[in-house]
Amino acid sequence: MSPFTGSAAPTPSWEHLRVEVADGVATVTLARPEKLNALTFGAYADLRDLLAELSRERSVRALVLAGEGRGFCSGGDVDEIIGATLSMDTAQLLDFNRMTGQVVRAIRECPFPVIASLHGVAAGAGAVLALAADFRVADPTARFAFLFTRVGLSGGDMGAAYLLPRVVGLGHATRLLMLGDPVRAREAERIGLISELTEEGRADETSHHLAHRLSQGPALAYAQTKALLTAELDMPLAASIELDASTQALLMTGEDYAEFHAAFTEKRPPKWSGR
Repeated sequence: MSPFTGSAAPTPSWEHLRVEVADGVATVTLARPEKLNALTFGAYADLRDLLAELSRERSVRALVLAGEGRGFCSGGDVDEIIGATLSMDTAQLLDFNRMTGQVVRAIRECPFPVIASLHGVAAGAGAVLALAADFRVADPTARFAFLFTRVGLSGGDMGAAYLLPRVVGLGHATRLLMLGDPVRAREAERIGLISELTEEGRADETSHHLAHRLSQGPALAYAQTKALLTAELDMPLAASIELDASTQALLMTGEDYAEFHAAFTEKRPPKWSGR
């Protein structure tokens, strides 16, 4: 995302999310614990806009997405979203569904790693938010459920039919998206849906440890790695190799590449600048 901004000032506070930024790490918490952090129209819009702002500011080097209370996120709020959409016309419904997809695009396209810190339920849209993250750190209480067919909708919501087969394979993705059955942490780890399984109650701690590790590293190299992982999902090999070559040539002109050589020569740890 471009760092250039127009006339709008940065948002001073976020109504539907709790946002904290320290030492290059943003912690974004879904904070409706009494509703298992069910998403509202405002929460979707805040996530979309927050990720865009953080991407432009370039001060965040890693982001942890977490949920307060008993679970990560139970999906869209039954009353405030599902009930409301029943009275919308087709144009309004398209606007809504495009907005939810924009959140997933923002997670995939932001220039910093996103870590989903998971405990308890990650259902419906909550499961897709976790799926879109670069890392999914979960404790044994975590369970995923892609529930869209259970409410009479396509399992391919918010990019799930694109992302899930690429994470767990077509066979597992078909089962999860068709049936909507819950997938508990051990099985999720087995099929590759979880990046790291922690002890119970340790997902947030482990996620922040990983975020701080990433925040200390070569930010530009991480950003380009993430961009290539997303871009090359649908590229033929020849085009992927050419894009890799162009990217490496660009990074070889950067300060971090020269810093590695200097640090290696001087037998010291590199001081990454992200440039």
